[in-house]
Amino acid sequence: MEELGWLAIIGRIAQQLLPVWVAMVIVFALSIRFKRRLGLYGKLFDSNVGMVGFAIVIFWIFTAIFADMIITHDPLAQLRGMRNAVPGSPLASPGDHYPYYLLGGDSLARDVFSRAVMGAREVLTIAPFAAMISFMIGISLGLPAGYFGGRLDTSLTFLANLVLAFPVILLFFLLVAPEIQETAIPVVMAGILFLVPVLFVSVLLNARFFTQPMKRNLYVGAALLVGLWAYSGLAFNADPLGVWGMRANLLNVFVAVVFVNAPTVFRIVRGITMDIRTRDYVAAAQTRGEGPWYIMMWEILPNARGPLIVDFCLRIGYTTILLGTLGFFGLGVSPESPDWGSTINDGRRLLTVYPHPALVPALSLMSLVLGLNLLADGLREESLKD
Repeated sequence: MEELGWLAIIGRIAQQLLPVWVAMVIVFALSIRFKRRLGLYGKLFDSNVGMVGFAIVIFWIFTAIFADMIITHDPLAQLRGMRNAVPGSPLASPGDHYPYYLLGGDSLARDVFSRAVMGAREVLTIAPFAAMISFMIGISLGLPAGYFGGRLDTSLTFLANLVLAFPVILLFFLLVAPEIQETAIPVVMAGILFLVPVLFVSVLLNARFFTQPMKRNLYVGAALLVGLWAYSGLAFNADPLGVWGMRANLLNVFVAVVFVNAPTVFRIVRGITMDIRTRDYVAAAQTRGEGPWYIMMWEILPNARGPLIVDFCLRIGYTTILLGTLGFFGLGVSPESPDWGSTINDGRRLLTVYPHPALVPALSLMSLVLGLNLLADGLREESLKD
């Protein structure tokens, strides 16, 4: 077989990505059709910048979801004769394999296209969920600090500043170092940090349904049951059913991301809370006799959603870059992992001769972060109109 030209390569890649295109069309069609009923998300489609960012982000989300259907080869498989193969190179003996390496092969004869696709799953497994846990922790501490003030505010702010005073990259390197992984430090930190989201959801539901004991007991009980079940598996790998679990090196990365991001979220939430607590609707809730946790969770937090949603999108982008940096230095992930940082590091050694193994994941990483930034800009633009 002859080597494919670039038009043929693009056509075949587009064909492999067919499930992504179908899913994107469905999401856009439904979102635009019902955008007036979807709040801030619906208003996003009135912003051209926001729509472009959203399209890029959901492209990578659906690529991660359908990765098993999209890849043409096992991302860890090494095929004879494909070492540093150029894009569009045919396999010498295809057999049951896809007959081409669409974006070439790397220095270990692995398919660059398949590794880039699976790398999206690696990144999007960690970054959004780590950012979400960081936000729950930051919100859980920032709301009472800003609302009550006093010694509580002083103590929590001091601890947050203590973490923020340390250089971020160096702190990441320390937390994900193999020597730290062999100690009990990551498990202890996970036990503390991962418990906060369970308490956050429980307090949120308890405050909302406090005057309805039947619903409160049902919802809080269900939240505690599912939350503690997930907590036991994720933090301690002790889920008896094996549904929840996390590899030791992945737990290290999660803990590092959450620990570094939570203080920044805390400061943002604290500042917003100190501003909103002086508003008339907060005074009205206090006059009605509402409890402080109800006011914080159901009066202040919903009115802080605009800046927090924007920051959440930006923080996923920051986390993606940090994960790429860790992978580039070989920290936090297994050496054979197809995550983009590790793949860039593998390809940089022969960058001047064979640029494609490093260029493809680098452009993938850049496009995802660009999409998140554009999405955040669109959300900020629309939230200011409220």
